[in-house]
Amino acid sequence: MTITGTDAATRDEVLSALREGERFLLVTHENPDGDALGSLVATQGVLRALGKDSVMFIAPEEFPLPYEYAFFAFDGLVSEIPADLTRRTIVFLDCGNLDRNAVEVGDAPIVNVDHHHDNTRFGTINHVDVGASCTAEIVWDLMSGLDVALTAQIAEALYVGLVTDTGRFMYENTGPRAHVMAADLIEAGVDVHEIYRRLYEGVPEPKLALLTRALAQVERFDGGRLTMARLTRQDFEQTGAEESYTEGIIDHLRAVQGTKVAALARELTGADRRGAAKVSLRATDGDVDVSLIARAQHGGGHRQAAGFATEMAPGELVAFLRQAVSDQLDG
Repeated sequence: MTITGTDAATRDEVLSALREGERFLLVTHENPDGDALGSLVATQGVLRALGKDSVMFIAPEEFPLPYEYAFFAFDGLVSEIPADLTRRTIVFLDCGNLDRNAVEVGDAPIVNVDHHHDNTRFGTINHVDVGASCTAEIVWDLMSGLDVALTAQIAEALYVGLVTDTGRFMYENTGPRAHVMAADLIEAGVDVHEIYRRLYEGVPEPKLALLTRALAQVERFDGGRLTMARLTRQDFEQTGAEESYTEGIIDHLRAVQGTKVAALARELTGADRRGAAKVSLRATDGDVDVSLIARAQHGGGHRQAAGFATEMAPGELVAFLRQAVSDQLDG
């Protein structure tokens, strides 16, 4: 089940670029999630199978990566831009705009592979399939076009991207093609239970402590339409939690009855980040497009999952979110 329609032409362009190119640099967005990392590792495996000179780049400040993804084999990972960048094709994976990656692309050709509807089409080739459940689904499709056989490592990486970006197949972006893909990956040897255990079990105690703090600080506004929690630097310091341990907290907020938009604001903990916060947004249905809210603050994402960084004070942030939600629900 391949991509059809308006994406068919760009699919052929990407396939040609990957077949004919010799050197590649693979990158994804800042704060990489399961789809970003899974797509990165899988594409690296595909290009290596084709005999290409390919490396993956993740900036040093992104480490340590979330513990859930520690099992990935990052073969060919670099944290410095290769000196021969201008002779490489840069493949952006799951990245909606250039601002979400630190790479200075210069005159290098760019292959932009993504599924975000607000992708800015910044590439030399833009293969953006908004109907795909995740970027890993697009990589899986391209892989079949390149006649590269699934290996256990590639299949596992693709499955991580699929299961995390579909919310374990519960989000509205889960279409028939996602289930066909899952079946194909399982046939290739993916151990579903083992992947689930790695991603969602073995929770570090500080993560549980951080979740406890977040839930103790939940606030609801406008009859519960906006459900919000905040985490401060002190919450991280006193629990010993890493920034990545916030993963999954917002799903608890989203699940509260009557919620239209869930928001989690966390104060960034780096030495040079005092006062700055990262805001994650989730919508419970199609009534609110949270990517519009995020883009108003120079962020982005999906209609039902988005985020942005801000210097706003807590009260100012609440006022902004309440108004933004009201603008869409009340016109």
